[in-house]
Amino acid sequence: MTESTPSAPKSPASPTPAPPAPLWRRLLPPAIAFALVAVLAVALRTPASNDQTGGPLVGKPAPAFTLTSLDDTPLSLASLRGRPVVVNFWASWCGPCREEAPMFRELSARQSGGDGLAVVGILFNETNEGNARQFIQEYALAYPNLRDPGINTGLEYGVSGIPETVFIDRGGVVQHMDRGGLTRERLNVGLAKIGVPGL
Repeated sequence: MTESTPSAPKSPASPTPAPPAPLWRRLLPPAIAFALVAVLAVALRTPASNDQTGGPLVGKPAPAFTLTSLDDTPLSLASLRGRPVVVNFWASWCGPCREEAPMFRELSARQSGGDGLAVVGILFNETNEGNARQFIQEYALAYPNLRDPGINTGLEYGVSGIPETVFIDRGGVVQHMDRGGLTRERLNVGLAKIGVPGL
C-alpha cells in the first residue's frame, strides 16, 4: 500500500489588482491634514485680543482696598478718588517687573498732589519683604508700595500672574488692564485711557 501524500491546496486565482485611485483622491487627505495643521498653528501663534489687555473689570468700579505700605503707612484707593491711578502688581523675584521698573520711576516723577496722577505698587505673592525693599531702593521707586496679605486684593483684581498693571480713571473706574511686562508703548496706551499724557 502506498501512502498518498496530501496534495497542496490549490490557491485561488489571484484577483486582478484594482486600478489605482485617481490622483486627486490620493492627494486630498494629506492636503486636508496640512490645511488643518496650518490653521491650528496660526491660531496658536496669534494671541487673543485680550491676552495682554482687557479683562472683566474694564468699565467697572475698581475694587476698593486699604493696605499698608512697607513704611507701615495705610493707603486706601478711596483716598485717591478724583485722581487718575496706575496700580502695578509686582514682586522682587519677577524678571519682567525689573524691566518695567525704570518706566514706573519715570512715571512716578510726574506724580503730584491734588488731582494729579497717583502711582501705587502692590506686592503680589512677595516671598521676602527685604528683597522688595532692596528692589525699591535699587530702582529709586518714589511711590507707595503696599503689602497684600493673602493676596486678597490681587485676587479681587483678577491678577493671575505678574506684572499686571491697572489704569483707573478719576472716577474710580478701571479703564485698562495690561498683563505682562509693559513696554513704553503699552504703558502709553493705558495712560491715554485715563487721560494722562504718555512718557
